[in-house]
Amino acid sequence: MGTWASLDVVWELPAEKQIFGAVLLFSWTVYLWETFLAQRQFILLFGGIPYLWRLSGRFCGYIGFGPEYEITQSLVFLLLATLFSALTGLPWSLYNTFVIEEKHGFNHQTLDFFMKDAIKKFVVTQCILLPVSSLLLYIIKIGGDYFFIYAWLFTLVVSLVLVTIYADYIAPLFDKFTPLPEGKLKQEIEVMAKNIDFPLTKVYVVEGSKRSSHSNAYFYGFFKNKRIVLFDTLLEEYSVLNKGIQEESGMEPHNDGEGDSEEIKVKIKNKKQGCKNEEVLAVLGHELGHWKLGHTVKNIIISQTNSFLCFFLFAVLIGRKELFAAFGFYDSQPTLIGLLIIFQFIFSPYNEVLSFCLTVLSRRFEFQADAFARKLGKAKDLYSALIKLNKDNLGFPVSDWLFSMWHYSHPPLLERLQALKNTKQD
Repeated sequence: MGTWASLDVVWELPAEKQIFGAVLLFSWTVYLWETFLAQRQFILLFGGIPYLWRLSGRFCGYIGFGPEYEITQSLVFLLLATLFSALTGLPWSLYNTFVIEEKHGFNHQTLDFFMKDAIKKFVVTQCILLPVSSLLLYIIKIGGDYFFIYAWLFTLVVSLVLVTIYADYIAPLFDKFTPLPEGKLKQEIEVMAKNIDFPLTKVYVVEGSKRSSHSNAYFYGFFKNKRIVLFDTLLEEYSVLNKGIQEESGMEPHNDGEGDSEEIKVKIKNKKQGCKNEEVLAVLGHELGHWKLGHTVKNIIISQTNSFLCFFLFAVLIGRKELFAAFGFYDSQPTLIGLLIIFQFIFSPYNEVLSFCLTVLSRRFEFQADAFARKLGKAKDLYSALIKLNKDNLGFPVSDWLFSMWHYSHPPLLERLQALKNTKQD
């Protein structure tokens, strides 16, 4: 009776308190799941690391690889660990896509497309992760006393290669990239790039609308081979989400055959989304400001300095048997397990502090990039673009200063608008 009476009291509460209580309950449910059942905590609480290692060892034994084949066993361990992570994260990903995103009109995927995409991502991840990990473990084993230098150099090369090939070879596996059609927008982008000495070679439009109505823009490439990528949802005149406007202007709707055909046409509301050409240029002025002000290079330097420091500390700590014993490894000290323990667990407090510092730095860079766009004479257009993008993405403009300072890599909308406001009025 006591339980039912408590439920009756809950149902008698005002609607706003019921909604708040439901949201709070769901938030705590997610928190408890992430805390106690997510990969790292599950492994800690239930001895998952030694169990997966033994399981991978038994599997290797079945196919004729003994304990001396540590790298092979490590690859099996990685495969099992990432598979576990993917399976436990799948329900929340489904809920986020087909409940939350769907409710607010962002999701354009079918369940079939979502599952195919998830499988494809897992396969591509393994194709990159397993060879890179095997080479890294091999370098650590043969590197001698200075293995940490060679390991750091290897990860540096791998990261630069991945950044270089991602947009050309990896991203097209998931999304369709097409050159921006000739016209006024492309000409103005090329003129702006030339004025700031940005070595632009190509401008692409990515068909992001087949997944979501969220919008984005970025550039990539090294040295004299820079390229700009615009999401079709960013472009008011190009977005499939503005199909009414497209039909009036004679533009053909996109049809890639998978996930973006009739399903999208049914789901998409006939609403205007994206930015005008002047606002797109202002957004690109902000993005190119990151390049002109050296933010990309600074981030690479910070990242690689941190990577070198971590590998150096790993070299210092890897010989401590008590670290392995604390995680259930009393008779062996596998290199991969050492990497996992030290980088993921021992460095956790340091990583939290570093993450906060990088968040503060990122917010500073965002203000500087806004100021750069302002110097290009695009304050007014950037002002309106930020409001449109916030509205299109259903962003909430008001943020608690303490929460946003810790969690937001970008300044809250109102702070950015305030920084642009005076020049806009002028």
